[in-house]
Amino acid sequence: MSDLKSKKIAVIFGGLSSERDVSIHSGQAFLKALKEMGYAAVGVELGHRMVQQLLEMKADLIVNGLHGKIGEDGCIQGALECLGIPYTGSGVLASAIAMNKIMTKKLVRSQNIQTPDFIEFDVSQNVVDDVQKKIQFPCVVKAQAEGSTMGTSIVRTEKEFSKAATYAGQFDDRIFVEKFIDGIELTVPVVNGKAHEIIEIVPKSGFYDFASKYTKGATDYILPARISKDVHRMAQEIASQVYRHLGCRGCARVDFMLDAKNRPWFIEINTLPGMTETSLVPKSLAYEGVSFHDLVEMILKGARLDHEKLYRQQQIQQQKK
Repeated sequence: MSDLKSKKIAVIFGGLSSERDVSIHSGQAFLKALKEMGYAAVGVELGHRMVQQLLEMKADLIVNGLHGKIGEDGCIQGALECLGIPYTGSGVLASAIAMNKIMTKKLVRSQNIQTPDFIEFDVSQNVVDDVQKKIQFPCVVKAQAEGSTMGTSIVRTEKEFSKAATYAGQFDDRIFVEKFIDGIELTVPVVNGKAHEIIEIVPKSGFYDFASKYTKGATDYILPARISKDVHRMAQEIASQVYRHLGCRGCARVDFMLDAKNRPWFIEINTLPGMTETSLVPKSLAYEGVSFHDLVEMILKGARLDHEKLYRQQQIQQQKK
């Protein structure tokens, strides 16, 4: 790790997604920690000129503090691959799949992991009858690719469905309806392939939406989660399995609902979770005795390129000339 202190590290945050403000907080917290540890780090708030900004910063390594579309879905990762700049977090394919909740659910099911039944559809389609027959109410309506619970609604009656579908359609043309699992919400951080302490999430409103996530005092976070040892082991194993199967790297967070029969249902995986000192991943690792600075270095250590071997081969060939 010591050699990284001689390199120029750029922490990118902001971006164009609906999670821009959240990203700024994550990026600034990461940047502050790096500077406190003596790294030559600079912060770069990305906007509409983001590709040009990447070219101009001339960084040796990128810390990806972006959230949501463009930053978390493989787009910025692809640009960095083309530029040959190592970056933190998952690569192009893993990021693209994980951001697409429908595709993730299909892949998870192929591994015989439980995830709530769902119906996918375009905003223009009327699927109320199908929902009534196959999913039933209550259900959850979600945008295909959105974070921070944007575009997500719990729908308890048929009358509420149209409004929820319209809301989800503001974020994505492709949306889906998922069976509602009444139970305990759990999240499992995974860092560099290892699952960490599970957090139980108890929103006071009953629904862990954007306001519950980012309003102080709106949600209780219980550490360790009030679950049995068997459920704890099972949730961590599934989280690690999903992480590996999607090809993730760096830091991720896997969300579950635990039903009345103590069965964990996979909901989604977040490949660029919030990274302020009060975010869920840092909370979990702090419980285990890992400081925020240590977590930042763990993530930094995992920075790489998908096509690292290709660039290495090119360097060897150039040296031979």
